[in-house]
Amino acid sequence: MRVTICVLLAVLTLSAQDDAKQRAKAVREYGKNATSDAIPKLEIYITDPDVDVRREAVKAIVDIGTARSLDPLAKFCSDNDPEIQIRAVDGLVNFYLPGYIKTGLTASLKRVGATIKSKFTDTNTQVVDVYVQVRPEVAVAIGRVVRGGASPEARANAARAAGVLRAKEAVPDLEEALRSKDSEVLYEALIALQKIRDQSAGPSVAIRLHDLDEKVQIAAIETTGLLDNRAAVNDLRGIVDRSRNMKVKRAALTAMAEMPDPQLHGVYTAYLENKDDGLREAAAEGLARINDPGDNATLERLYESEGKTGPRLSLAFALVAIGKRSMGEFDPLRYLVNNLNSAAYHDSAQPYLTELARNPDVRRALYPALHDPMATKDEKIGLARVFAASGGEDSVAPLETLSADTDTEVSEEARRALRNLRARLP
Repeated sequence: MRVTICVLLAVLTLSAQDDAKQRAKAVREYGKNATSDAIPKLEIYITDPDVDVRREAVKAIVDIGTARSLDPLAKFCSDNDPEIQIRAVDGLVNFYLPGYIKTGLTASLKRVGATIKSKFTDTNTQVVDVYVQVRPEVAVAIGRVVRGGASPEARANAARAAGVLRAKEAVPDLEEALRSKDSEVLYEALIALQKIRDQSAGPSVAIRLHDLDEKVQIAAIETTGLLDNRAAVNDLRGIVDRSRNMKVKRAALTAMAEMPDPQLHGVYTAYLENKDDGLREAAAEGLARINDPGDNATLERLYESEGKTGPRLSLAFALVAIGKRSMGEFDPLRYLVNNLNSAAYHDSAQPYLTELARNPDVRRALYPALHDPMATKDEKIGLARVFAASGGEDSVAPLETLSADTDTEVSEEARRALRNLRARLP
């Protein structure tokens, strides 16, 4: 009798396996060249007992990639398989940021037996445009994976996705993720909070200011500055004073510089002529935001004598912030615009110009550069992005003119800038 039962169980198991293979095959057939009309047929496999069947279903729905894919992918985020969660989350992001699926964690997924291996890309700068409206239920579904994903990789991947989508609804989940013991989860959660810029998360970030992982600590320091958590200034100053790690020290002084306070004036002047380039840059940024005209002579002298591009850009930023708005060949504002052409320093010049352009006087000084016969493509594109982020109603007409530029890359960027600008304006 015992032998008969064992044989029967073996037969049933083989039958179930064959049945699962047939269902997986059916899913693959549905998914071939499928349109949105195939989604109802695929959705029934969301609760399939066989994980391989569910994996095939999520792949097929991600490949369809239409608005009708969002609801089933949000449901797949609740699956207990990390690969399915990763694929579902990346599929959701891909709808709002086409092409993401080729660069996200899905692109590097490999199965090794019962486990999955994957690798995060080093760059984490992607973010949807301001005009992109992400459905709240999508953000909530991703947030649930951040908080309770089936693996650290799934949680870290969801945290990255929340940042890419600027998913404010996921902020509480990202704050909870900051209690994780996994460095990748912590890092991705911090970068996501930088992108979302919800200042209420500042106190949660502060618990990581002294993290033992350098990468996490620096991200926490940077996030503290960007979220304007002034309650942490004393912690940051202590790091500047005591840390022997120069990367950490630079990050802390830069974070302090994000939060202008006249009482810190002496700290910045003390580092303004430091031998370390990064500390000089941070010090000049701090003085720029304190905006004391009494610093003008010192900043002018240092700007003229500074031989390194990074610190010189920060000194130019400070001089323009204090009031030097002319666009002569050797003026600091022109120097910032010129560096939009630099592969090495474009990512420094553009944020400086973006911050400065919040001032209407700076914008007025910059508008002629859009239509200067000598203006380069990189300058026009960079300035279009500056006005998209910091422009006002006065920026609409210059961007509309730029949208007719003969260079298609420039005209497309100008139209994109207009969409982002209009999404921000009241």
